Amino acid sequence: MTYSGDVTSVGTPAVRELNGLTITKLSVGPMDNNAYLLRCTTNGEQVLIDAANEAPRLLELIGDDGLTAVVTTHQHMDHWVALEEVVAKTGARALVHADDAAGLPIEAEPLAEGDTVPVGDCALEVIHIKGHTPGSIALLYRDPAGTPHLFTGDSLFPGGVGNTDKDPERFAALIDDVEHKLFDQLPDETWFYPGHGKDSTLGAERPALPQWRTRGW
Repeated sequence: MTYSGDVTSVGTPAVRELNGLTITKLSVGPMDNNAYLLRCTTNGEQVLIDAANEAPRLLELIGDDGLTAVVTTHQHMDHWVALEEVVAKTGARALVHADDAAGLPIEAEPLAEGDTVPVGDCALEVIHIKGHTPGSIALLYRDPAGTPHLFTGDSLFPGGVGNTDKDPERFAALIDDVEHKLFDQLPDETWFYPGHGKDSTLGAERPALPQWRTRGW
């Protein structure tokens, strides 16, 4: 079945097989948060991006192979409701950008721009995207045999950047980081996976960047 990235809170996960990495996308909780389980196909190590909600469903998805880390893309509560239970039951490391660490319910190891998070033989590059929250991050997987894959949390969605509560300074920081750190650095075929809703590519969204700047959200 072709991967579309369309998932619902009552539906089955969407699974994408890449060279060396399997991505499983699950929608959880009342805000339809996306949680992403990444699995190295070489040694089976797994990393979860956003233990957002519904810990029993996430733990069932993780299965008996264990979990090495949970990366939280930012401090907003809807992205970490299940974090404490998932970490307690798997022994996984909790990781978050240092500027958002105080917003989590448990102690987490700090991440910074340029860090890498290993997923077995694969690696995720940490990109700090300020604006939605002080410590929001995107995670980049550079598939050696294909296109880049980017997990954007709530910083970038199809149709625009994340919420900044109509704060001009926060919006300016967010749109600048999204444009210069993501669109300017990565090719159009880069597939991105947001914190809620459907996926998209940078190429599909790139023409609208000037419009996003003009409208201010």
